[in-house]
Amino acid sequence: MNTNKNTAQPIQGAAKRFMLLLVLSLSSLLAAITVDMVNPVLGLIGESLSATKAQVSWVVSGVALVLAIGVPLYGRMSDFFELRKLFMLAASILTLGSLICALSASLPLLVLGRMIQGAGMAAIPVLSVVAISKLFSEGNRGSVLGIVAGCIGIGTAFGPIFGGIVGQIWGWPALFWITFVLSLLIVAGAAFALPAIEPTMEAGETRQFDLAGGGLLGLAVGLLLFGVTQGEVSGFHSLSAAASLLAAGLALVGLIWRLRTASMPFIPPSLFKNGSYISSITIAFFSMFAYFAVLVFVPMLMVEVNGLSPAQAGLTLLPGGAAVALLSPWVGRLSDQIGNKPLIVAGLVVMALSTLYLSTFAAGAAPILVSIGVLGAGIAFALIHSPANNAAVGSLQQEQLGAGMGLFQGTLYLGAGTGAGLIGALLHARKDADAAFNPLYQLLAVGYSDALLAASLATLIALIASFGLRSGSLRIKR
Repeated sequence: MNTNKNTAQPIQGAAKRFMLLLVLSLSSLLAAITVDMVNPVLGLIGESLSATKAQVSWVVSGVALVLAIGVPLYGRMSDFFELRKLFMLAASILTLGSLICALSASLPLLVLGRMIQGAGMAAIPVLSVVAISKLFSEGNRGSVLGIVAGCIGIGTAFGPIFGGIVGQIWGWPALFWITFVLSLLIVAGAAFALPAIEPTMEAGETRQFDLAGGGLLGLAVGLLLFGVTQGEVSGFHSLSAAASLLAAGLALVGLIWRLRTASMPFIPPSLFKNGSYISSITIAFFSMFAYFAVLVFVPMLMVEVNGLSPAQAGLTLLPGGAAVALLSPWVGRLSDQIGNKPLIVAGLVVMALSTLYLSTFAAGAAPILVSIGVLGAGIAFALIHSPANNAAVGSLQQEQLGAGMGLFQGTLYLGAGTGAGLIGALLHARKDADAAFNPLYQLLAVGYSDALLAASLATLIALIASFGLRSGSLRIKR
């Protein structure tokens, strides 16, 4: 198989590798922090801009929608456009969105700025993985993915804490001024550290970007998440939820038709014939479904049941975040040595046991007991995340990397969004239940026990899918 002669070669020199890794790590850290940093200050934003809780929730929901749509689009775009220019464009969009948010005097303008931020942030995870896949050899790729995964874990866990402290001291606009400055630095760093990475193509091959297919995928994902969100708020019987889910189904039918009829569809049909890749994205969806449920509903549990302040409740996530940050680089290196499948299986087992523990013993118990379960979930996520990325990369042809990893990373966000929505709806439906589904549960937070039990069941689905992974270290096919 011939590849494009402009495809970048592995980076030579420790200094260049360090600078590249620094840019990719810091951009991943910033993107993860920016997603969640507003959660503790939504009340302050509502008071400042005279908005209701339902209205101000779009400061979070708008970003989630754009991320779920944008990630696979950027992944596919990397098959057509030079990656450094695409990365710099996305970082510039993040910078613009941050500036709009910082200057916002009304909620619609703030939501617009957040969605623009999302349009920039969507590129960072998938383009980082594509860059690592093309620039680092198979023996070093896992460790680099592990470092980036650790930065994402730090950002996810510490984003709400950062937002609460900065927002309380300097006000919520200060959060966006900080991201504005850091985004400018990332644009400059990408221009300096990222080498030119041309799309990989067969010799003599020409490609057409399937805009219609990309649009149908975006509609299907966006309407699904919107419908799930509306279902959580208003019930799935509501007109907004039912209509959105129906429209998402129609968009999915249109996408399938497009994949069957287009000469060069947005998603290469060969991906669906790749059993190891399908197992990887199934693991990505359901493991993120479970892990994000822990990140969202454990702080809510601590506030509503244990009576902690939002800042104190956020501290219960620290053990899990620290585990992700500390273990991810080591797990990445280990995956290069022993392969991805053993680590993924071990992580899913730990995730299932941790969420089952939270459902059985920690829902409504002392915060220290809850933190133990969160620590287990963090260890599990560290064992799963970078090896799952590595497994997905290793199952793809070079020319499939952009589309394949875009779909993989988009699946992570889709799992997080649907997990939060569906488990939130379950929590609402079971808030007044007398007995939990978990027969071993004996405390009073029945709804939260049921919610965390659902996370355990999602993990079991991912565990079943993991047996479809190839054993051993997976190499990129050339």
